[in-house]
Amino acid sequence: MARLLIVDDAAFTRRMLTDMLGEQHEICGEACNGLEAVEKYKELKPDIVTMDITMPHMHGIEAMREILDYDQDAKVLICSAVGHRQKVLEAMKTGASDFVVKPFQKEQILDAITRLL
Repeated sequence: MARLLIVDDAAFTRRMLTDMLGEQHEICGEACNGLEAVEKYKELKPDIVTMDITMPHMHGIEAMREILDYDQDAKVLICSAVGHRQKVLEAMKTGASDFVVKPFQKEQILDAITRLL
């Protein structure tokens, strides 16, 4: 069982991920923007972060960069829409551990988490 930090500016998406993943993993926290994600990561030290890319205050790639500067072993799973292909490629080059494309299926995200563990 992994400890997960769910990061997305949409409350609906955070709830959906919590519902999908909460039976098999511990949801130790949620964040609604990149700034909050960095703070929560340092506070909670999760095993894996699910990270949206497009968010207010600090986008997901910048938040991931700060998390990786803090902890080079951090595992960040990017969850982003198909239209953000360039951003997903940028995220992977920056250090994302894996990515899933929205809208995703429960099996896709569980498989990605299993790969990261």
